Amino acid sequence: MRNLGSSNGSGLSTDEIEDEEMARMAIATFQAREEEIERKKTEVKERVELQLGRAEEESRRLAQIWEELEVLTDPMRKEVAVVRKKIDMANRELKPLGQSIQKKEREYKEALEAFNEKSKEKAQLVTALMEVN
Repeated sequence: MRNLGSSNGSGLSTDEIEDEEMARMAIATFQAREEEIERKKTEVKERVELQLGRAEEESRRLAQIWEELEVLTDPMRKEVAVVRKKIDMANRELKPLGQSIQKKEREYKEALEAFNEKSKEKAQLVTALMEVN
């Protein structure tokens, strides 16, 4: 409400002017705080986006490194599988060869025994022949 008897010519009393000034200052302070909050909010948002971008880049780099490691290990796996297959094949080939060796060793021992027996028999016959002469 305006006081018509005031001396300042605007029609407002000193209290009203002070109240209006305080209200403007409060609004200006509030607006300044809002602007500061918005600025800080923007800064935080930018920092979060920057960190998120770095994290995404690191994630891509890790995925690429993982793929490179898999490429390196795949040939190793293939080589290991090939070597294992060759070992299995060699084992399969060794088994009959081992059996053949054992059979031939038995045959050799039997032949050696037969040879030794015939040699003894021959020696006895030679001795008997000399005794007869």
